[in-house]
Amino acid sequence: MTEKTMMQEASALTYTDFKSNQSVKWCPGCGDHAILNSVQKAMAELGYSQEEVAVISGIGCSSRFPYYMNAYGFHTIHGRASAVATGVKIANPELKVWQITGDGDALAIGGNHFIHAVRRNIDLNIILFNNQIYGLTKGQYSPTSKKGFVSKTSPFGTIENPFRPGELTIGARGHFFARTIDKELKLTVEVLKEAAKFSGASVVEVLQNCVIYNDRTHEVLTEKGFKEERTIVLRHGQPMLFGKDNDKGLMLDGLNLKVVKLGDNGITEKDILVHDAMNPDPSLHLKLANMEYPDYPVAMGVIRAVPYATYNAELVEQIEAVQAKSKIKSFKDLVFSGDVWEVK
Repeated sequence: MTEKTMMQEASALTYTDFKSNQSVKWCPGCGDHAILNSVQKAMAELGYSQEEVAVISGIGCSSRFPYYMNAYGFHTIHGRASAVATGVKIANPELKVWQITGDGDALAIGGNHFIHAVRRNIDLNIILFNNQIYGLTKGQYSPTSKKGFVSKTSPFGTIENPFRPGELTIGARGHFFARTIDKELKLTVEVLKEAAKFSGASVVEVLQNCVIYNDRTHEVLTEKGFKEERTIVLRHGQPMLFGKDNDKGLMLDGLNLKVVKLGDNGITEKDILVHDAMNPDPSLHLKLANMEYPDYPVAMGVIRAVPYATYNAELVEQIEAVQAKSKIKSFKDLVFSGDVWEVK
């Protein structure tokens, strides 16, 4: 082991180094606690230093996140986290910019900013906490609440169809979408690290529990003894298998996905679809992102990760190209370029 390697290992940070000295004020049992720990662990495993991280949030329970991180942070205004995070990244491309947002903050008042940050492929790590409710403002239905959901603002059940974050991300020409769930810490850390390594806008939907206003909303996917049958963890290059005994899989039946069992009708693992997260064609990724229980297992892991030029890189290239062609290289050139200056 070289002296340089020893010094690097000695200075390596742990997840506790990313914890601030602020008291965490989320409700006991809230899924936000698990997500916070997962983010801190992921950053430590990525080898980040606190000085190279900026955590930007909007408004909502999840948006208190920057207070609990020992890094740069900005608690902005409702729905504007994507806009501010974009500005931060463009102003300082070297920063690792993490945007923390909720289903209400990102997809209602912030929907326009969200889809354009994704469309532009800004190099941001967007973590979208989805508890299908407005928690901070005391229990109104949100853009992801299920149709028929009874809340303070829909006492007879909402008549609206919900957004699907994956469908919205891919529809906005997004190049990275992943999903995890608050209780699955190991998977969450794995997904967050993949998102961080991706160059461009990465959106990670975290299915999160609001213990006060929408408790157990994702319980069907986390129920002990059944979660393996109701979710599928997708990994690039591996067959789409799931189930407690890994004996179920996904195939295409025409243009539709179909759940099959190994052994039935002579089906073997060779017949099962192999996940290609890097396929530029979003068709299958969209089908996977839209799967819902009980008809299908809910897809977890990295669903789409397609390399593509980032807005940040192309902006820098454009500026450098314009500067190279310009006759004006300095303020002195500007002053003596023949323009008439009038000072009032």
